[in-house]
Amino acid sequence: MRGLVLDVGGVLVGPGSDPDTFGAAVTVLRARGVRTALLSNDPGGPGAQWLRDLEGPFVDRVVLSGDARVAKPDPESYLLVARLLDLEPGECVFVDDSVGNVRGAAAAGMVGVHHDGSHDAPGELAVLFDLDPEEIGGGATDGAESWWRCSGGSGQEGERGR
Repeated sequence: MRGLVLDVGGVLVGPGSDPDTFGAAVTVLRARGVRTALLSNDPGGPGAQWLRDLEGPFVDRVVLSGDARVAKPDPESYLLVARLLDLEPGECVFVDDSVGNVRGAAAAGMVGVHHDGSHDAPGELAVLFDLDPEEIGGGATDGAESWWRCSGGSGQEGERGR
């Protein structure tokens, strides 16, 4: 696997999210050359600038449905983010808290991981990317703290179910 694509609401922020673990995963994987992106059904506009500002410091690309004019689970949203990462969909892992969005990613050719808090999505990432689970869980929070600082600590609380 050469790409990691994360949803925002329910994965990085909001109810059921795990910002420490997924933030650490992004940091570790980027250091190993894995391309990373956020794919959110955020409507865009000025209120989404905090998300756009994560492109570069936290992830390689940020794709918001309001800006791209295509939303998950439309297959084109996943194909778009893969193209922007210069990868084939089959080289990407997509993590979302919505089963429908995970199915959409799988239909577009990505490996889908459902993060709902009831199973070990970080463990699945460890397997898919050949990581030691301790690298992304159990205290590996530097990456999460970095992404939190990148965003200026503003706006995340309003991101829900995207």
